[in-house]
Amino acid sequence: MPERLATLDDLIKAVKEIRPDADISLLERAFAFADSAHKGQLRMSGEPYIIHPLHTAINLAEMHVPDNMIAAGLLHDVAEDTPITLDQIQDEFGEDIASMVNGICKVGKIKYRGVERYIENLRKMFMAMASDVRVIIIKFADRLHNLETLDCIPQKKAYRIALESLEIYAPIANRLGMGDIKGKLEDAAFRYVMPKEHAWAKELAGESMQLKLPQIEKVIEQTKEELDQTDIPYVTVHGRQKHLYSLYRKLLKYNRDITKIYDLTAVRCVMPTPADCYAALGVIHSRWTPLKGRIKDYISQPKPNGYQSLHTTVFYDRSAIVEFQFRTKQMHEAAEFGIAAHWAYDEHKMIQIGQERIKEMIDEDQLDWMNQVANVQAEISNPKSFLESLEEMKLDAFNDHIFVYTPKGDVIDLPEDSTPIDFAYKIHTDVGNTCVAAKVNDAIHPLDQPLKSGDIVEIRTDKSRKSPNPDWLKFAKTRHARSKIRQYARMGIAGWLKDIIPGSIKKK
Repeated sequence: MPERLATLDDLIKAVKEIRPDADISLLERAFAFADSAHKGQLRMSGEPYIIHPLHTAINLAEMHVPDNMIAAGLLHDVAEDTPITLDQIQDEFGEDIASMVNGICKVGKIKYRGVERYIENLRKMFMAMASDVRVIIIKFADRLHNLETLDCIPQKKAYRIALESLEIYAPIANRLGMGDIKGKLEDAAFRYVMPKEHAWAKELAGESMQLKLPQIEKVIEQTKEELDQTDIPYVTVHGRQKHLYSLYRKLLKYNRDITKIYDLTAVRCVMPTPADCYAALGVIHSRWTPLKGRIKDYISQPKPNGYQSLHTTVFYDRSAIVEFQFRTKQMHEAAEFGIAAHWAYDEHKMIQIGQERIKEMIDEDQLDWMNQVANVQAEISNPKSFLESLEEMKLDAFNDHIFVYTPKGDVIDLPEDSTPIDFAYKIHTDVGNTCVAAKVNDAIHPLDQPLKSGDIVEIRTDKSRKSPNPDWLKFAKTRHARSKIRQYARMGIAGWLKDIIPGSIKKK
C-alpha cells in the first residue's frame, strides 16, 4: 500500500510531466464528478473509495494515454457502484468517454462466485477488448492498483486475483506490446502467487544488483564518452533493471544460476534515428568484444508484438558481461507502452481520437488476434469447454512468442516451444494436414522438436496424404493445429477412408 494517499495534484503533476498542454480542466471535472459520486464509500482498506480511481488515472497517465482515457479511468466505477447512470456521464463528458466507461462496466468486477460467474466475466473482458482496446488498457491500470492493495482482502481471493493477473492480464499486455505494464502486473502478482519463490528471487536479485550497479554506472559514463568522441548523437544513455518475475522465469531456464543471466541489468541507449543505433553498435563493438550469437537485430526484424531494438552483449573488463540495447525514442515508447504508444504526438500535441480511428492504427496482426480471442470465447457456452479452451489460449495466445521465417522471408508468429507442425498449420490447414517433413535452416528437423526465434522453416508436403497423424497431438502447441488434428482423430478410420476415397463407404 502507498505510504500516503494520492491526491488530484499528484495526477495533474504526472500528466503535466508527460504532456504540458494537457486538458487539466477535463481531469478536474472528472475527478470532482467521481469524488461526489463515490462520497461516503470506502475500500476494504478503509480508504475513501475515490483513492482507487485516482490511482487508476495516475497509472494511465504514466502509460502516456490521452486525457479522455485518463478521465474515463477516474469515472470507471461510477456507473457500476453509484446511482449515477451512463446517460448522466454522457451528458457531462460526451459519448466517447461514456462509451469507454460502458465498456468497463460490461467487463465488470470478477467476484469469483463459482466457475460460471468467473467464465462469464472473462468472456466479457475478451469481447470488450476486441470492441475497444482502450477498455483493456484502462482495466490494466485498474488491476495494477488492485494488486498493490491485495493485503486488505482474504488470502484465497487475493491469490485468485493475482493468479489471473499473472496468467491472463500480463500476457495480454505483452501481446499488445506493453512491456512496462506487463512487468508491473507480473511483479505485483508474483508475491501473492508464489511467495516463497518471490522472496528467494528478490533476495538473489538484490545481492547481485549490489555488485553490478557500480559497474553499470561506470559503463554508462564510458559509453557516453565513446559516443561523444565519435560525434554520434544520443537522447539518453541509462541503466535498465530486469523485472523480478521475468528474472525468475529466466532463472528457471538456467537451473537457478544467476551468473548465467546476462541481462539482469542492461545499458539502454535511446538514439535519434535507426542509423544512429547501428552506428552506436559499431562503436561499442570497437571498444568491447561482443559475445558470439548475442547480437539481435529487432529493428530490421521486429518481434511479433511490434518490439524494435538492437541488442548486443559484450565482454567488459575481461570477466564481466554487459548487455546493450539501442533504440529510437519512438521505438522506446512503443516497447514500454505498446498499443498505447499509437496515440502519437502531432507537433507535440496529443491527438484525441475515437475507437474507430484507434482500430485503424493498431497493427493488423494484433487486431486479428484480439478478434480471434473474442470469437473463440463467444462460441464456447459449456463451462468445461471454456476452461479447456482457456488453458489452450494461455499456451497459444498469451504465452511468450517466437518469430520464425518462411523461405521467402515472411515472418510467422508462434507461441514459445512451437514445432514445425504448428508452423505448417499456421501457413494453411492443408499444409498441416499433408505435412511429411520439415527443414530448419537447411537441415532436416524432427516434427516434434521446438523451433527457435530466427529459424527459417520449410515444410515438405505430400498431396496424397489427406489427414494428419493423431500422434501429433502429443507435441502440437497451437490451438489451431490441435483442433484440426483432433477433428480428424474424432472421425476415426471410417471417416478418414471416406475423406480419402469419397463414396467408398455407403449407408447400408
